[in-house]
Amino acid sequence: MNITGFISNLTSWFVLHGVKVFLILFVAIVINRFLKTFIEKAVKKRIRDSIPAEEERKRIETLVTVFEGTFKFILWIVAILMIMPEFGLDITPILAGVGVAGLAVGMAARDIVSDFIAGLFIILENQYHLGDEVKIAGLEGEVKEITLRRTIIQDKEGNFHSIPNSKITIVSKKR
Repeated sequence: MNITGFISNLTSWFVLHGVKVFLILFVAIVINRFLKTFIEKAVKKRIRDSIPAEEERKRIETLVTVFEGTFKFILWIVAILMIMPEFGLDITPILAGVGVAGLAVGMAARDIVSDFIAGLFIILENQYHLGDEVKIAGLEGEVKEITLRRTIIQDKEGNFHSIPNSKITIVSKKR
């Protein structure tokens, strides 16, 4: 194939598929920004009147981080699955395989499911927030990150500790 044929093929591919890929990415970015704004406003509106100011800020920051991360992950997986056919990849076997693998992993990964459920209750029950000084699983430090799966704290020596949420049975929080 000569360079002219290659450029012609590339141009026709871009006209047919490249524009779709660009639009999918553009829409994913717009939806991501919209969701970020929507989540922040919804969480702030829901929490605003019920909690003191500093506690409110921490809880809002925690909830926004968790929900944003979850929705962003789902959004980009959907966008990637929409883009794959534009490159000639059939996603039907991938979706079927993911369904079967999801069932197998779900049965085998009880700990991960337990982590997610425990994380959801930690957040919904307002047990602790980003920036709180806590003692969890015998470790004391500042909460640096909370996800549905794990909590990360930094101790006074600067060490970071990742604690699976299902392993958190007792939490001591400094006021």
